[in-house]
Amino acid sequence: MDRLTSMAVFVKAVDLGSFAAAADALALSGPMVGKHVRFLEERLGVRLITRTTRRQSLTDFGRAYYDRCRVVLAEADAADALAADQLSEPRGTLRVTMPVHFGRHCVMPVLLQLAQHYPALELDLSLNDRFVDLAENDYDLAIRTGDLEDKGGVIARRIARQRMVVCASPSYLDAHGRPQRIEDLGRHDGIIYRRSGRVRPWLFPRNDQPAMEVTPAHRLRLDDLDAIADAATLGMGLAWLPYWLVHERIQAGALVQLLPDQPGFLYDVYALWLQTPHLPLKVRVAVDALAAALLNFMA
Repeated sequence: MDRLTSMAVFVKAVDLGSFAAAADALALSGPMVGKHVRFLEERLGVRLITRTTRRQSLTDFGRAYYDRCRVVLAEADAADALAADQLSEPRGTLRVTMPVHFGRHCVMPVLLQLAQHYPALELDLSLNDRFVDLAENDYDLAIRTGDLEDKGGVIARRIARQRMVVCASPSYLDAHGRPQRIEDLGRHDGIIYRRSGRVRPWLFPRNDQPAMEVTPAHRLRLDDLDAIADAATLGMGLAWLPYWLVHERIQAGALVQLLPDQPGFLYDVYALWLQTPHLPLKVRVAVDALAAALLNFMA
């Protein structure tokens, strides 16, 4: 007899509570169900189920073996589904939650390109800076930036690293001079990002030490990165922003990147999904596409 088939019959008999019910569900005869269970017992040399004329019950070993059989069968199903995925294409609805700015500028273009390539794939996208629970809100993927909470049952894969740069307009630099070192930033006006009432310091990496934190003097505090870039372009002060957000303005001469010899702080970006025996093809394809596209885009 095939051991995997016998395991499946054994699990069904336990789940349904009787050999007769398992026989009906599996289109087998009652004696054949018993034969599969006896095959396992003889192979293991241990009784799995104690049967009387009125009821059946698992032995202590039978309970432990049942739990392991369920894991084995789930993995076998996942392996079969993985093979089937290789012969198909992503389909169904992909639900993704992402930060507003990073989502609009970086994530959405990749996912929209996927949807164009795979006509059976539907997108349900939420651009929101709130942290949402994947399970409670039924999302397939969440995109997160910065440090992550250590949360059980959630898988995280880094898909990008945002390089932060200090920049200012030529008009501001003409009027106030150009900072040459990190220590010079304290003598300049900064345009500061604030979210949830908290002012975020500017971070600069140091070898084998925690990042240096700098909070310039500021009279402008905003919770919108695009608005900070706009204010910096108008000459209102220095800004500390992701390079992907300002690189076009820098190339056009509207902003100047400062402290070019100073390594930029890197904010990691992750894709998160719930742990599952078989990762759906639509999720795997989306995560792979984001990692491949954003690795070069962030440079």
